[in-house]
Amino acid sequence: MSLVSRRLLTRLALACLLAAGGTAHAQGTAQAATVTPPPGTMTGAYGQSLQQQATAADKPAPAAQQPAPAKAPTQDAVTRFLSERGLLNSVEQAGSSRLLASVRDTASDLVLSAMNFLGVRYTRGGNSVENGFDCSGFTRHIFEMSVGLVLPRRADEQAKDSSLLSIRQDELKPGDLVFFNTMKRTFSHVGIYVGEGKFIHAPRTGSAVRVEDMRDSYWAKRFTGARRADLKAAAESGTVTR
Repeated sequence: MSLVSRRLLTRLALACLLAAGGTAHAQGTAQAATVTPPPGTMTGAYGQSLQQQATAADKPAPAAQQPAPAKAPTQDAVTRFLSERGLLNSVEQAGSSRLLASVRDTASDLVLSAMNFLGVRYTRGGNSVENGFDCSGFTRHIFEMSVGLVLPRRADEQAKDSSLLSIRQDELKPGDLVFFNTMKRTFSHVGIYVGEGKFIHAPRTGSAVRVEDMRDSYWAKRFTGARRADLKAAAESGTVTR
């Protein structure tokens, strides 16, 4: 082999060695960049766990959900009035909130006036707060005080009064008079209808003015009629005092 040929072979071998070395260095550098963690970083399963905890800690915590502010209870004048008089509780216990709505919507002077006397004792022949009420004394007092209509003194006389219109039971509205046969005679007891099948009255000796349900068997089988005040006719006859 000539000298020139040997030199060419030597140069080719050196070039191959340099190329192989460069490739290995590049691969080693890439592997080191991928595998080698930054200085001070712990490796292994424990290190990975610490890294996950750190990552979770870096995330912003979700904003705490504030409970919606509670709505302040509101009561209108009628609701407060019924609550103070003890009627609202009995209505709620009976599951009849519609009675409250009926009274509020109607805003009947007769009904609200009558409820103002809840708890007044029954007195036979009584017609005032001081002396107590019997059934007809109570209705007479309420009608005169609230609408200025002077009714006869006795229950049967009130049922026959010309200033009162006869109505059917299914036509009842708050403020109507309701009559019952409690002493083996028609129209022997009277009260004031307040809505939802209930009426307010002065029941009997030893009791007091209260609200009861006309649909109870005792009252249902003794109901004898209902009357409504005709204020126009009463004004013409001179029985209205105002």
